[in-house]
Amino acid sequence: MRIGLLTDGGYPYATGESRLWCDRLVRGLPQHEFDLFALSRSADQEQQGWVRLPDRVGRVRTAPLWTHAEDTRHADRPRGLTGRLATGLGRSYGRRDRRRFTAHMAALVGAVCAGPETGPESDGADAGSAAGLFADGLYGLAELARERGGLHHALRSETTVRIVEASCRAPGTGRTVHGATVPDYLAFVAELERSLRPLSLDWYDEDGLGAVDVCHAASGGAAALPGLLAKRFFGVPLLVTEHGVPLRAHYLAAPEAQPGAPVRALLANFHGLLASEVYRQAALITPGNTHVRRWQERFGADRGKLRTVYPGMEAERFAAVGEGDDEGGPATLVWIGRIEPAKDLIALLHAFAEVLRAEPDARLRIFGAPVQGAEGDTYLAQCRALAAQLFPDEAADAHAVGDNPVTFEEIGGPEVPNLAEAYAAGGVVVLSSVVEGFPISLVEAMFCGRATVSTDVGAVVEVVGGTGLVVPPRNPRALADACVALLRDPERRARLGAAARARALELFTVEQNLAAFRGIYLDLVGHAPPRWTTPPDPGDPAGPPRPFSTPPEAHVLGALPPGRIAAVLPAGAAARSTAGAGVDAAAGSSRVPSWALGAEGVCAGARGAGDGDA
Repeated sequence: MRIGLLTDGGYPYATGESRLWCDRLVRGLPQHEFDLFALSRSADQEQQGWVRLPDRVGRVRTAPLWTHAEDTRHADRPRGLTGRLATGLGRSYGRRDRRRFTAHMAALVGAVCAGPETGPESDGADAGSAAGLFADGLYGLAELARERGGLHHALRSETTVRIVEASCRAPGTGRTVHGATVPDYLAFVAELERSLRPLSLDWYDEDGLGAVDVCHAASGGAAALPGLLAKRFFGVPLLVTEHGVPLRAHYLAAPEAQPGAPVRALLANFHGLLASEVYRQAALITPGNTHVRRWQERFGADRGKLRTVYPGMEAERFAAVGEGDDEGGPATLVWIGRIEPAKDLIALLHAFAEVLRAEPDARLRIFGAPVQGAEGDTYLAQCRALAAQLFPDEAADAHAVGDNPVTFEEIGGPEVPNLAEAYAAGGVVVLSSVVEGFPISLVEAMFCGRATVSTDVGAVVEVVGGTGLVVPPRNPRALADACVALLRDPERRARLGAAARARALELFTVEQNLAAFRGIYLDLVGHAPPRWTTPPDPGDPAGPPRPFSTPPEAHVLGALPPGRIAAVLPAGAAARSTAGAGVDAAAGSSRVPSWALGAEGVCAGARGAGDGDA
């Protein structure tokens, strides 16, 4: 079958989220064809290019969400077409279209302004009515954009700003939204246009999303929006996979130019309503863990549509360490990850100070690099300064070089050439995060057969199970006590490490992930109603052949000789089946069987035979 893979800021670009998972999915299911529909997030991402695509990838269409519509036309890329944003309605926007646009935009913005402002903590009293208005407005705008060639200029027009102003001042809106000012209106309209830009893409035709059998969105939000329209226009079933929570990321994001409270409230309402509509229309939702699943349920996802599928990871790269006898440094703690405030290395350093008092020979090796940007560099410098303050180099005499028990290292040097060697350097792997989604570093440590100490955030408990120690976040004392307990008990470390590796091999491999999606694709196509790629011919009410419309026994009966049919059916049924199949018994030859002419005759004959036998 043909899968339309929808991504936002990821595959096929060399950087971004879910790119490794998408690449493994495409390469691991060679029986399917994939068409890629990708949204890019920055100029730097596009400059770094694409990963090497396998041959089973057919067409690739891309569209940027970081430029103005006038700048979105790119040169043709290999393997397919780029997305094109229409220039808008312009002067061809007639009176009737203006009324339609105003009505649909008023419905959408009215739902956003009236929606709950507190996101997942709201009581949802107005969720039903707001969701209905939002859906009506969204699909109305989509149909108008498809008919008229795009809505870019209309979404940024003065009409839109006036609609936002009127909706914010309408009775019943929250206090935060009601206090919006003109700069807030303009800022929200700019963000709204960017979020609705996929409506104006030229992907919605018989050569684009209309030609795929299943739309698979690699995340919610903007990536799933084209899938919503593909279902609306062509009836294509939508599959949504979320390894993280876009809504949660939106709530925690701190952009450089922080908008005002009214704009943040409006954007939170918009993304919440969009997520609810995506979950409502999706045929199946595959969260990457229970933590993500709880968020999805809170925003209206039907539990009957939810199926947890853990992201697959390559276990082979860690096999040498996991199956080896080397237990690493018996007194060494290892931390691996991106150095950023969410990882709370400050608490880890304070905890290690307590560990060092109990175990003077202990060492802490921190492997990682700061996240890009000034914030990451500043946080790394802060951690280095704290480590120098808590653990000053102490030399034995004036001619000796002091040794610091804490080191900051990067993977790829002569001592630690690869990631597996970094995990092998210690006997205990530590995770100290205060915010975490799916803890990839913990799964890698489990593949390596290492005991772990981690904080209870995100999906940590679900991943670790009973194979590691879990402590509350922001609690250096509890973190230190757990580390000391494992450092002093090598047998316990070995037991936990072996159990952790067995659990990881059972739940988190690439093979189990591919097997799950192989079955999901077949299940979705098998339960989806038949679709025509072209409208039925009015002169042919039966239309073109439809999948599964002919009972399989019709093929068997039509191919059998009359004597064989009589042997497998009762006498009356055999006679009717033989006549229906057009068999000339006297001549010993058969004319064209009825199953080749259509399913109606066979179905009628089967019903008549059943009635007669009864």
